[in-house]
Amino acid sequence: MQRLARSKAPKQAINWLCSSLNQSRSLQTPSFATLDAEGISGSQPAEVSNLVQGSWTKTSNWSTVVDPLNGEPFIKVADVDETGLQPFVESLSKCPKHGLHNPYKSPERYLMFGDISTKVAHMLSQPDVSNFFIKLIQRVSPKSYHQAHAEVFVTQKFFENFCGDQVRFLARSFAVPGNHLGQQSHGFRWPYGPVVIITPFNFPLEIPVLQLMGALYMGNKVLLKVDGKVSIVMEQMLRLLHDCGLSMDDVDFINSDGKTMNKLLLEAKPRMTLFTGSSRVAEKLAVDLRGRVKLEDAGFDWKILGPDVQEVDYIAWVCDQDAYACSGQKCSATSILFMHENWASSPLISKMKSLAERRKLEDLTVGPVLTLTTETMLGHMKKLLEIPGSKLLFGGEPLENHLIPNIYGAIKPTAVYVPCEEILKENNFELVTREIFGPFQVVTDYKDGQLQMVLDALEKMEAHLTAAVVSNDLLFLQKVIGNSVNGTTYAGMRARTTGAPQNHWFGPAGDPRGAGIGTPEAIKLVWSCHREIIYDVGPVPHQWQIPPST
Repeated sequence: MQRLARSKAPKQAINWLCSSLNQSRSLQTPSFATLDAEGISGSQPAEVSNLVQGSWTKTSNWSTVVDPLNGEPFIKVADVDETGLQPFVESLSKCPKHGLHNPYKSPERYLMFGDISTKVAHMLSQPDVSNFFIKLIQRVSPKSYHQAHAEVFVTQKFFENFCGDQVRFLARSFAVPGNHLGQQSHGFRWPYGPVVIITPFNFPLEIPVLQLMGALYMGNKVLLKVDGKVSIVMEQMLRLLHDCGLSMDDVDFINSDGKTMNKLLLEAKPRMTLFTGSSRVAEKLAVDLRGRVKLEDAGFDWKILGPDVQEVDYIAWVCDQDAYACSGQKCSATSILFMHENWASSPLISKMKSLAERRKLEDLTVGPVLTLTTETMLGHMKKLLEIPGSKLLFGGEPLENHLIPNIYGAIKPTAVYVPCEEILKENNFELVTREIFGPFQVVTDYKDGQLQMVLDALEKMEAHLTAAVVSNDLLFLQKVIGNSVNGTTYAGMRARTTGAPQNHWFGPAGDPRGAGIGTPEAIKLVWSCHREIIYDVGPVPHQWQIPPST
């Protein structure tokens, strides 16, 4: 009976996942797909292959991915070990530094990628294709239908943005008049050539696709490495891209552990590596690769509520979404909330508590945490509660009635209050600003005369990814924005910390290694460099004579 009770929630979650997709059982599996996203299970495990030098390959080494909802082994991944790296090294080495295309070489490929983007955008707009990827995302990185759908939707809109001539417009050049007739300087966007992309588990489609296509648009040859827990999503996406005209040779795809991947990077010496993930790994790569990196690493993201209290229900809902959607597993999730004392005396916290408590495993509005265990998150909470004046606002307990394996975390959405004065103390600051990549946030408050204390806390933080300044007080907005640095900052009463749509830059600021995603500006910054070509064709002045030496 106990086993039956414990299995009820994950079974409901899986059943809900399958039944909520617009009766998607009646839709056919897409032609490019090599699996049934809905049918992956312990009894019908899926397989993930590698792609190198134009061929899909398997290995003798298989790692196993367990179902995050019930612990069953349900995906086999063909892992490349150190003895199998040479084909990947050779493949990257075949790409010259000037890339597969550039403004002077194979410019028809800009048009080709415009056509590919058109076809992929159309494919992702088809219900059977979009639902295929929604289901696949939910199986490996459990999140609500709405959150998984948003990931597919943003990806589709990104492709729409780069249809037709939009890819070649990324390579737009400029010319400046020279000093004499026949001289002009031209600035061009130039590819790096062989590049590597390493992406995390939390957005298994959106992050790798947007970075991959940006790299390809600019003329690079790509080796892609996605977190093995979710790499099945990009394996299937690559098959869709091939179906829409992408050359099998343009992208290599590898599954391996971190040690093997590090060895590959050192041997292949890519001209540029894009890493999205933990700050610890990012710093190691920056050293190992001698600075040839772009980083979109962790974010201890802050939200400040200004003095003007209004729309409490709406603000509470946004706070709940920012901290707990996707079980808090967004690099843009709110890690700390600074409330003006006017908000502290409002019903905000009680409303946030009510919203957090309606989240449940059955519809995946809260679910497995794939990088931290339950014990780790609750242990961090206990340390915070040892700080004088701290208290638990809500949550702070494990999820109940589930079969989520112990290697993953499962806690109720949690908020811990810590006094602002205590946060700034040297012995507390590192603890309070540790990013917990799960449904967990720190909450504090400040008085009218303590805004500088809040700004001092922002200045001490290391990661500057997203932020929100929730206020319609223009003077307050100017003060906070002018004294902070986060790369994607929302400002105004509807401000949030989460949200990486295709229509604006998403990425950190304050670090020359910072990488953006999504927009033409982000693509050009990350995936190309500036090259200046100065034409000087003459004529030489009439009756020119050799001048004295200088």
